[in-house]
Amino acid sequence: MSAPMSIAETAADIREDFSWLDDWEARYAHIIDLGKANPPLEPHERTEETRVRGCASQVWLVTGWEDGKMVLRAESDAMIVSGLIALLVQLYSGASRDEILSFDAKAFLDEIGVSGALTAQRSNGLASMLSRIQDDAKALPAS
Repeated sequence: MSAPMSIAETAADIREDFSWLDDWEARYAHIIDLGKANPPLEPHERTEETRVRGCASQVWLVTGWEDGKMVLRAESDAMIVSGLIALLVQLYSGASRDEILSFDAKAFLDEIGVSGALTAQRSNGLASMLSRIQDDAKALPAS
């Protein structure tokens, strides 16, 4: 079994995937496909406690830790948001607390052309999802 990839390695893979997408429509379609492939949460996991505040659509985020690495699962009731959260799950799952807290996700999402095409409301929701992941990482004691 191979070692889990770092955020930087995962980001490089995602960057490569997005480099083939020429315009916003192609990126949008790719993000929606990511959302469709994202496994749904169990009904009992969709609670007020797991709901991400600050998102226009419903977003639930379940985080945990396994061997010092974040385990992340999430779901949304909106197609584009499902894709955005799937992208964050891909990026952060298996990352350590320090990696999560030091990674500049906003700059990365700008770089791959995701942030610039979102409405203000979606951008705020994305910021809320990122903030929640960072807050959950901060809650884990430093190793």
